[in-house]
Amino acid sequence: MYAIVRSGGKQYRVREGDEIVVDRLAGEPGSAVALDVLLLDHDGTVSVGTPTVASASVDAQVAEHVRAKKVIAFKYKNKTRRRQQRGHRQPQTRITITSIRGG
Repeated sequence: MYAIVRSGGKQYRVREGDEIVVDRLAGEPGSAVALDVLLLDHDGTVSVGTPTVASASVDAQVAEHVRAKKVIAFKYKNKTRRRQQRGHRQPQTRITITSIRGG
């Protein structure tokens, strides 16, 4: 059994026990979160939601809050001594899928 879930405007394919990294979610480590189910495959029977599957739910537990690798944005113009460097680290949350329930 697997499900396609939505979190932070992105879609993820998950199974029970999977650990995924999503955009930062509210909640402390150890707390439970529920994800929107867009598609559910249960023993070859596929249920597609419009936009979500009403009778399905995916429960997850927040494992930890992390930050992604640094992304460097560097601007340079030759002959004018213009150099500008900026870095950014996106806040993320690592969650563990605890259960997938569907009708």
